Amino acid sequence: MLPVVVELALLVYCLVDCIQSDAYRIRNLSKGVWILLIIILPLVGGIAWLVAGRPLGSSRGTGVPWPSTATAGFPEYERPRRTAPDDDPEFLAGLRDSDAKHEQMLRDWEADLRARERRAADPAARPDDTPTGT
Repeated sequence: MLPVVVELALLVYCLVDCIQSDAYRIRNLSKGVWILLIIILPLVGGIAWLVAGRPLGSSRGTGVPWPSTATAGFPEYERPRRTAPDDDPEFLAGLRDSDAKHEQMLRDWEADLRARERRAADPAARPDDTPTGT
């Protein structure tokens, strides 16, 4: 029972490790061939992967399995502080410009709507839509 569990654990570990490794860092064979070898020959393929295929050292330079950001590795109280958007004068100026554009667009739409309503209410102001020549 124990050998089966060890073989299954080796298979799962080596398969996951191979799949997560960067293809350009894998040694001796291509990534697809290593995956097939690990699946088809679990014990031999797993040991071969660990000895001859696995990338040397960390697969990423940071040592963390997720992409690094500007705040990665800092405790919450040591993170670099950035200005919040509502405190940034350039951001607020851009909002004011955007608000002015939207207000002007709204006024234009309202004026157009009033003009259409006036034309709809006054039949004499509408152009004659009946075809001519009949």
